[in-house]
Amino acid sequence: MMNRGSMDKFSIPNQLREVLLDFTINYLLEQPPDLLQFGVDFFTKLRDSRTQIKIDGSPEESLVSGDEEAEPPVSRFAIRRKSVFAETYNPEEDDEEEGERTVFPKSDEQRQRLADSVKNILLFRALDPEQMQDVLDAMFERRVQPEEYVIKQGDDGDNFYVIESGTYLTFVKMETDTEPRQVYKYEGSGSFGELALMYNMPRAATIQAATEGSLWAMDRQTFRRILLKSAFRKRKMYESLIESVPMLKALEPYERMNLSDALVPRSFGPGEVIIRQGDAADGMYFVESGDVIIKVSEGGNEAEVNRVQKGGYFGELALVTHRPRAATAVAVDCVKLAFLDVEAFERLLGPCMQIMKRNIEDYESQLVRIFGSKADISDVR
Repeated sequence: MMNRGSMDKFSIPNQLREVLLDFTINYLLEQPPDLLQFGVDFFTKLRDSRTQIKIDGSPEESLVSGDEEAEPPVSRFAIRRKSVFAETYNPEEDDEEEGERTVFPKSDEQRQRLADSVKNILLFRALDPEQMQDVLDAMFERRVQPEEYVIKQGDDGDNFYVIESGTYLTFVKMETDTEPRQVYKYEGSGSFGELALMYNMPRAATIQAATEGSLWAMDRQTFRRILLKSAFRKRKMYESLIESVPMLKALEPYERMNLSDALVPRSFGPGEVIIRQGDAADGMYFVESGDVIIKVSEGGNEAEVNRVQKGGYFGELALVTHRPRAATAVAVDCVKLAFLDVEAFERLLGPCMQIMKRNIEDYESQLVRIFGSKADISDVR
């Protein structure tokens, strides 16, 4: 298996970058419920369009050549772009001092409205509480009127936007179009504008306000510093955590990298219940710092069955068995955890499944020793 060091020796072909970027743009514009099915449909249509071009007599060399100037086939919302990856932001080379922060003063009411607007934005899921405060500090309010253009396709990216209120229409003009076509409508929530900032690319679409509304904006430099650099630091931090978990040594390097990107930080104070016996399982946890007690109740009796410390994990039992939580987990002190939701668990931890199943056998043996026969604890699982 190729490791990251060997991958660094290879450059990514421009054609591959263009195709993947088209796919990303289309996905963010359409926001389909099923990513895998959308991917199948997208690349099938891309293949069919290439086949049609060959049938119509267009030069095949433009489709299969390794020439850096070659254009990929036109996809549903493809737009002609200049060198969009030429200045891609590299957080590893960003030497900006942590103390240099952008702050726009806000009233308590504004701050609460902004917090409500960003809490469900996917880009912010990986931020810890301190980084989230940086986001709230750095965003400024922009009010818009009906028919006002927020961004225009082809312009340079300046801001990232989070919608607080209002309706916004998304238009894309393909090379074959005479007029832009509407491809999406935002109604009262959502965000847009991140692709141009992440990849230093021209705007991929036009966003126009259909009603009066309010947006929260963050400028390009602050967006990169807070979101991209924090994501980079998060990956490095979680890669170190993953390396300290013996079970995860079964993962290949690229699988560990994907896992680190999927983890979400969570914090709990002394005595807080993290998971409760009998509840439905939503994911598992890895311990970054602090101690967590695992307790099991059976027949009116409660016993501590384990104490999990840094590098340990818990919550996987219910995910492996597809049953309710078998135990309660309580923070002993202030603990920092990395949470992996059930969907990512099933997608990323297949190679570790045998190890987790062996852990279940050890867990059952321990419960038998504490509570008696295996039959007595069947309901606990």
